[in-house]
Amino acid sequence: MELRHLRYFVAVAEAENFLHAATRKLHISQPAVSRQIRDLEDELGVQLFERVGKSIHLSSAGSLFLEEARVILERTGEAVRNVRACGQTGETELHVVYSPLLRAQIVSPALHAFQQAMPGVHVKLHAPTTGDKGMTDLRDGRFQLAFIARPSNRSAFHDLRFEELLRQQVRLGVSPGHPFAQRRSVSLTEAAKEPFVSLSREDFPEYNAYRSAVFAQVKSKPRVIEEYDNMMGFISAIEAGTGVAMVVDLLVQSFGSRVELVRLTPEPKPIGFGIAARKGRLSPATEKFWQCAKEVASAK
Repeated sequence: MELRHLRYFVAVAEAENFLHAATRKLHISQPAVSRQIRDLEDELGVQLFERVGKSIHLSSAGSLFLEEARVILERTGEAVRNVRACGQTGETELHVVYSPLLRAQIVSPALHAFQQAMPGVHVKLHAPTTGDKGMTDLRDGRFQLAFIARPSNRSAFHDLRFEELLRQQVRLGVSPGHPFAQRRSVSLTEAAKEPFVSLSREDFPEYNAYRSAVFAQVKSKPRVIEEYDNMMGFISAIEAGTGVAMVVDLLVQSFGSRVELVRLTPEPKPIGFGIAARKGRLSPATEKFWQCAKEVASAK
């Protein structure tokens, strides 16, 4: 089945006449149109039109197929318009901000797939200097896409389009030499007795709000002895044994065996990670990168 079969079918269905569809809409001979419709019916294995003398009407199967054919033709037309718009507007650069935790799992393979599909568009990746800075720059238009954790406060995304790509379980990160590193699990009460290191409250308010919510169910509360405004400093502090911290499984994929992950009981609610953009129609390149990220995540 080819697109021309769908176009011929829609034209005949709307005209309810082979001759009119051929001469007035398609500008080809009537036998050619009739032949294409017969081929389409043979391929589908159903009768699309009921023929009574010179009159034709859609069968019940034909009425259903007309709706589907129109959707396909409209989507194809939209794709063509998007590609042409990309060429006309000279879209050659895309700016993407991402959490370092997502680089190996999602961002890098999505970038590879995008470059294969749209080699003429250069992608610049940006690691945010703070937790909220990336979102501010996304809203301001400096970045077109952001790979981030879903905020606990849904209203924080009222002006953004967000789609979750994966979920991560929260663990207790400890140094390889910490006594907890040999345990399969530790309770929240036990964990709260340890000194904690954290991402800074000013730069990563969501992270700190999440930790507070998790430990709200136990009497003891974590004592944070050091805060860091960047991921590398935070991970180095856990590795060095300065303190323990709440982290996600992606940490192992990003930083290897520098930090041991231990299951917490009761287990905290998982954290969703996904892709975000400003609401509204996305540019062709932005939409394509979004789709590449979804395909990569679905294959995991």
